[in-house]
Amino acid sequence: MSEAIKAAIAAGKTVLGVEFGSTRIKAVLIDETHQPVAMGTHDWENRLENGIWTYSLEDIWNGFQSCYRSLCADVQEKYHMPLTRIGAIGISGMMHGYMPFDKGGKLLVPFRTWRNTITEEACKKLIPVFDFNIPQRWSIAHLYQAILKKEEHVKDIDFLTTLAGYIHWKLSGRKVLGVGEASGMFPIDSGLCDYDRGMISKFDDLIAGQGLGWKLEEILPEVLKAGEQAGVLTEEGARLLDPTGTLQPGSLMCPPEGDAGTGMVATNSVSVRTGNVSAGTSIFAMVVLEKPLSQVHEEIDMVTTPDGHPVAMVHCNNCTSDLNAWVNLFKEFASAFGITADRNELFGLLYRKALEGDKDCGGLMAYNYYSGEPITGFDEGRPLFIRTPDAAFSLSNFMRTHLYSALATLKIGLDILLKQEKVSVDSITGHGGLFKTPVVGQAMLAAAMNAPVTVMDTASEGGPWGQAVLAAYMMEKIPGESLGDYLAQRIFAGQTGTTIDPDPADVAGFDAFIERYKACLPSEAGAVKGLR
Repeated sequence: MSEAIKAAIAAGKTVLGVEFGSTRIKAVLIDETHQPVAMGTHDWENRLENGIWTYSLEDIWNGFQSCYRSLCADVQEKYHMPLTRIGAIGISGMMHGYMPFDKGGKLLVPFRTWRNTITEEACKKLIPVFDFNIPQRWSIAHLYQAILKKEEHVKDIDFLTTLAGYIHWKLSGRKVLGVGEASGMFPIDSGLCDYDRGMISKFDDLIAGQGLGWKLEEILPEVLKAGEQAGVLTEEGARLLDPTGTLQPGSLMCPPEGDAGTGMVATNSVSVRTGNVSAGTSIFAMVVLEKPLSQVHEEIDMVTTPDGHPVAMVHCNNCTSDLNAWVNLFKEFASAFGITADRNELFGLLYRKALEGDKDCGGLMAYNYYSGEPITGFDEGRPLFIRTPDAAFSLSNFMRTHLYSALATLKIGLDILLKQEKVSVDSITGHGGLFKTPVVGQAMLAAAMNAPVTVMDTASEGGPWGQAVLAAYMMEKIPGESLGDYLAQRIFAGQTGTTIDPDPADVAGFDAFIERYKACLPSEAGAVKGLR
């Protein structure tokens, strides 16, 4: 097998997927059987500067090059050869955000990430104009907020894109986005697989008289579907990725996608009535719809699959950050006793302890709000833990409370989708860090959704593998072969996973917890106001 992989690497028949996540940039190289043959990583963290969550351009390129070096080192260690040619490359990243550039290609303001909740005024004005939900993290919300605030840079915008679109542009010279990623910039007409023309006109009418010198469609990236070619790796792009000059240009480039789209691909959830939940720094659920929703819900975003099908998305800004902080505290406690605890083992131990807790968490409550959470109306967050004096304050209840908290805001949004809108879902697949410990996160999500949850054996490969698969689809698809058929028949055929059905007692316990969670939200509001 190793010889076949070496031959594929030497012949340039591998495919590379790279995903810029919130805390890690990860690269996955796959062979002709779509299996990962090498990986690279780089850890990074956003920073809060002048009230804006951001990553600098230096962060982006240093991180990308570090991740790629890590991948090349893995290739060298495993196969004793350099990585000189790659058949195709796909870039994905955190969806949404705001990266405006002038005619000279200069970034006009620091990258405003999805985590920022500073566009409420813009959203409240855009939603009734479009009769369509516009979340605070969407690019159009950031653009209109900048216009409302009369920010000086707006008149100089020549191109507006996302992080994935920016990286792709610099590697290939093409100003394009995959339709799924584009749906986090501006509403998409799924029939056209392009921006909604009527809403484009309404926005241009809304900003008429501002003297900006541009129309919206002129500054947005071109929209492409999965399977379409989106350029090639240029000489300049190859040097940006690999300053050593080892990597040759010419790799085919597939449309850049967002982490939501790559999650759908990685979990085989692009067909109607399928869904997935991605749980890491943020958490979001995606359900591919068979019919439109009955009304606009500000808690539910309408986006698309990478091939343009409408998707209902419940997106929450906060998931595992507070959990991770508590586990680190326990690790520090163990260290004070002279115990060296493996972090992964510690996560597993503490997560499994949660299964022993009371179904309703025994009177404990937590909010995991590192940043704002629009679904519950918060522009800022403060991680918060509270309990009643007579609560069953045990380690098992403590861990169960924080796991419930990681899923609580998602459940509030999903209850609207599943209970109020009666959306039908045949399968839900979970992926991301919350599910690395077997059973625990999966059982908690099943309780939150009152539905069976499956975790595939390939779930740990995640978004970068999904993006590599999208690049492979571009290279390998035959005429008329849909993305759903390609995944079902060529990628996931024979794949296995584990499915956990909801325990009725867990469902009832989570429902009781969520009612207390909603009732105690004023406590979180008080913490935001009082703790500065």
